[in-house]
Amino acid sequence: MLVSAMDAVGPEYQHVYLSPHFDDAVYSCGGTIALQTLQKECSLIITVFAGLPGPDLKLSSFARRIQRTMSSQHEAFSLVELRRQEDQQACSLLRADCLWFDYLDAIYRGAPTLYRWKRAIGGRMLQADTWIVEDLLRLCLALHRRLPSLHWYAPLGIGGHLDHRLVAAAAFRLLVYGADVVFYEDFPYVLRPSALKRRLREVGVIMQPQLVEVSDTLALRQQAASLYASQVRMNFGSAATLYRSIECYSSQISPKQGAHVERFWRAALQADYHRLQQ
Repeated sequence: MLVSAMDAVGPEYQHVYLSPHFDDAVYSCGGTIALQTLQKECSLIITVFAGLPGPDLKLSSFARRIQRTMSSQHEAFSLVELRRQEDQQACSLLRADCLWFDYLDAIYRGAPTLYRWKRAIGGRMLQADTWIVEDLLRLCLALHRRLPSLHWYAPLGIGGHLDHRLVAAAAFRLLVYGADVVFYEDFPYVLRPSALKRRLREVGVIMQPQLVEVSDTLALRQQAASLYASQVRMNFGSAATLYRSIECYSSQISPKQGAHVERFWRAALQADYHRLQQ
């Protein structure tokens, strides 16, 4: 089910996932979401950068190249609409609800576009984007105060994508107010050598791992991830590689042979999160 606004989020939900883009939460922790459904617990996936670009938006050559990789048939507005449809299908398979915020994806932000090449997406946060952290925190904090028992899941920011780091920064700030937040490993960025270690150093606080066994729901995660068809070629090359990557990594990080897990990270100390802005 598509939830229209934060005000419509009620006490029927136990879990809220902050997903920078439409596929991130399902790619990274779809097995956990499916497991929660089996346990009769309700999950909501909030896609943060789900806004529809305006018809007059002038795309950078970088953005046009990204879009061609996703789909040669769609312009910016219709491509995001397509991705919304994919998100609804994936969430429906996992029996999770979805909510879309109106922030624009990094490749669409600014006039002229703020981030015009790949290196910029992984670079420093521009002053023009700092308001997003504050505004996202405001929205999440209002929900936390209404429903303080919610369990929150946010991207750790592995891989350095700016949109992921913006969401992670807001989530770290949410910890200051007593919210129960754990951070998931951004998939497939976590597959990059040393990417996880690098990010754990960057956050500046001690993070402790927590494992959730998803052996029984791994296939659902894989199937749901494959429903983001516009993203498969860009992120994995093929659906077969997507399935194999998820299976191999979830097995690799499991301490039990033959089992599959998803790993989350919890901040060990409840102090000084104000300074975590990136």
